[in-house]
Amino acid sequence: MAYKMSKDAIITRCGYRCDLCLAYKPNVIKNSANQQKLSDGWFKYFGFRIPPENIVCDGCMSDNPKLIDISCPVRPCVLNKGHKNCAECSEMICGKLSERIVVYDELRTSLGIDIPEDDYQCFIRPYENKRRLKKLAAGNKE
Repeated sequence: MAYKMSKDAIITRCGYRCDLCLAYKPNVIKNSANQQKLSDGWFKYFGFRIPPENIVCDGCMSDNPKLIDISCPVRPCVLNKGHKNCAECSEMICGKLSERIVVYDELRTSLGIDIPEDDYQCFIRPYENKRRLKKLAAGNKE
């Protein structure tokens, strides 16, 4: 699935896109019904469930953010190295980041199902970071 990154894209430390994530606080404010939708989608595609009322995130690019994944090893690593995101790191896909890599084709194959376009847009695209980080590392934009 091909797509272009807008100039307003908010890229996280690990290459996710806050602006597309239904948990991102501005998106929750626009439509709180997305919290239940996201809870269900994360469970369906990634096997974990967060109660809908707990789904709101400032994004890891914020100072002192309220984060959904408070145990993420990537954010502190990137900050300690003085990078904006993993694309700036010579190790880029290290053990810490590999825990957070999302690749559409690999996910579809592992689940053995076709992923509807709406599900892709809501639950996969915001987190599909491997290709995004590689393009950023190469100095390109999607």
